[in-house]
Amino acid sequence: MEQVGLRFDNGNEVEYERLRSPGQGAVLVIPVLDNETVFLIREYVAGMERYETSFPKGVIDPGETPERAADREIMEEIGYGANEFKLLRVLSVAPGYSDYRTHVVLATDLYRRKLPGDEPEEIEVVPWPLKDLDQLLQRADFVEARSIAALYLLQKERRI
Repeated sequence: MEQVGLRFDNGNEVEYERLRSPGQGAVLVIPVLDNETVFLIREYVAGMERYETSFPKGVIDPGETPERAADREIMEEIGYGANEFKLLRVLSVAPGYSDYRTHVVLATDLYRRKLPGDEPEEIEVVPWPLKDLDQLLQRADFVEARSIAALYLLQKERRI
């Protein structure tokens, strides 16, 4: 937590608190197999106290590029690696009080490769047909804002 004092052009002075995040933030990966299927994960999220479906994601480790982190995360979470990556957008999560960023990365040309992850239980992999992406928004367990934004970016990128 950090205190930030600002003086605006109109003379008002305000003291803000903000959370500074170490490192580069996180990646959220949109893994697409053969232009037909996107892979999601279903895992327990403590903040909501339930299981939710979302895109694979994780922290960018020191020294990693967002693309390298994306590759590692999908190997750990869905058992695939990718040969091609495209950074679609960098999102801020809560810019009013945090500088934390999420890099949304499209991963294509997938191949099978599993790495051990750090999750407390096996993550459920949810293959989803690209042609049915609109139905994904109807799921009661697909509510994370970053995943919904990523879905929009995927549809825009792929003209779906």
